[in-house]
Amino acid sequence: MEFTDLPTLNAGLNMLAAAFLAAGYCWIRRGDTRRHKVCMLGACGASAAFLTSYVIYHWQVGSVAYTGQGWVRPAYFTILATHVVLAVVIVPLVALTLLRALRGSFERHRRIARWTWPLWMYVSVTGVVIYWMLYHG
Repeated sequence: MEFTDLPTLNAGLNMLAAAFLAAGYCWIRRGDTRRHKVCMLGACGASAAFLTSYVIYHWQVGSVAYTGQGWVRPAYFTILATHVVLAVVIVPLVALTLLRALRGSFERHRRIARWTWPLWMYVSVTGVVIYWMLYHG
């Protein structure tokens, strides 16, 4: 694997995290806490692997300039800006949400998870969108 392969890996890890998040949401809505837990831990693992790979890639390569033109350019930067801000916010939110669940504080877990889940899903999905716009647009 080359450093140039890492953006594709990162997009795949974001897609995997989004899939785990969606499945985890479905399982908890059905009352299956065991499967929900497995999916949410899977989402944590995929997101942690993404963050590690992302840091390694940008440490070696630096930033990559967006070359798209026209209406898509401001759309890209709007998506990127919201993604970056929420990506910073989501890290402590996920940690706190996970900690509350692991401690068995499920009411407090539920209250924060209602904010954590949609933000985490947004960050995961927009990560894939940004990848496609940057590397395949």
